[in-house]
Amino acid sequence: MRRRSLLTGSAVLAAPVVAAGAMGTPAAATPSAAPGQRPQGRVRTGFDALRRSGYASLAGQRVGVISNPTGVDAGLRHVVDVMTDDGQVDLIAVLGPEHGFRGTSQAGQGEDFFVDEKTGLPVYNAYNSAATLRELFTELRLDTVVFDIQDVGARFYTYIWTMYLAIEAAAALGLRFVVLDRPNPLSGRAAHGPVLHPENASFVGLKPIAQQHGMTVGELAGLFNDVYVPEATGGRRADLHVERLTGWRRRDRYDATGLPWVAPSPNMPTTATAQLYVGTCYLEATALSEGRGTTLPFHLLGAPDLDHRWQEALTARSLPGAAFREAYFKPTFSKWAGRTCGGVEVQVTDPDVFDPIRTALALIIDQRRLFPAYGWRDQDGGGSFWLDRLSGNREVRLAVEQGADVDDVTALWQDDLRAFRRLRRSYLLYR
Repeated sequence: MRRRSLLTGSAVLAAPVVAAGAMGTPAAATPSAAPGQRPQGRVRTGFDALRRSGYASLAGQRVGVISNPTGVDAGLRHVVDVMTDDGQVDLIAVLGPEHGFRGTSQAGQGEDFFVDEKTGLPVYNAYNSAATLRELFTELRLDTVVFDIQDVGARFYTYIWTMYLAIEAAAALGLRFVVLDRPNPLSGRAAHGPVLHPENASFVGLKPIAQQHGMTVGELAGLFNDVYVPEATGGRRADLHVERLTGWRRRDRYDATGLPWVAPSPNMPTTATAQLYVGTCYLEATALSEGRGTTLPFHLLGAPDLDHRWQEALTARSLPGAAFREAYFKPTFSKWAGRTCGGVEVQVTDPDVFDPIRTALALIIDQRRLFPAYGWRDQDGGGSFWLDRLSGNREVRLAVEQGADVDDVTALWQDDLRAFRRLRRSYLLYR
């Protein structure tokens, strides 16, 4: 079917497709805030660095910005609004990832084309394939693509894969790609969990990185551009530039940065949610509710007929940094909508020792032992298990099915994880 020009705004972009196959600078002095603005914290983002430079890396360029509601400055003004008002950047268009530029869509959806009333800029759907992004960048005649989105540190959070596909498209077209860096809210101390095996690639994981990657988006961009983009572009890389954070240390979780938290997606309301999500997102792969449709997504977990025994078994494990409350809830949408569910609320009591991935495995193992009627989520009805996509390693699911406990399952990915940690080390930008 012949495609209409993407610039007309009449074409609705297709759903995403599965792809084939130095140190930081010292923290600057804390500036005073303008009247009515939130004071600046110790950490300053990549956008702060870009603006202080007078937008030097964007000078003379036709610029498209990939962003969402998290792309704000310390005063909670969106960077697109700031750049528009400053008048020093030739902004051509805005592109939104999953959930959209203004964040109005639920999981698995982008926003259709619209013209932003505040700035007058056209807004396109970037929740798409590299081929469609190449077409869009070409028709917009962009010279530079800017990425400014707050990640949550989990491989299966899709914004990093929108970034990957956009870098791939920029490399193929010879464009400049600028990442405005933001902190990893889980800290950047280490990588944890299974590494994606290529046969499990999907839009919740396109390339072999660890489930908790422990990198900023700027660091990931460097790794993607050097290692994986050339595989898809015949050896070409994008002209990549990272506007770095200042004042961020690898041990810092988000609450230590002084930056405002804006929910990156509808079910990621707090930094505490992000700490759990990198593990308890595994419950998406089961018949249990992962708390979507409640006020505590990824904290509240359960299903009809579950009871106090799950909480008791989990508490008996004495998992470091975790506590479990017997809980009952009724989701308003998603799995078990309108049904009363029994289960647990997971709370993090000590984030320094909490291991979200081990905790998630314990949740699933104990649930299957006590309430075996609730099995895996079959993604398409043809035996494609969602846990294989989320974990990136089908051996995780198979081991759980065979009765393995947590230590036996985590042993499966240690060789892969050591290899990823060695690769990752070369791309870390901050102390």
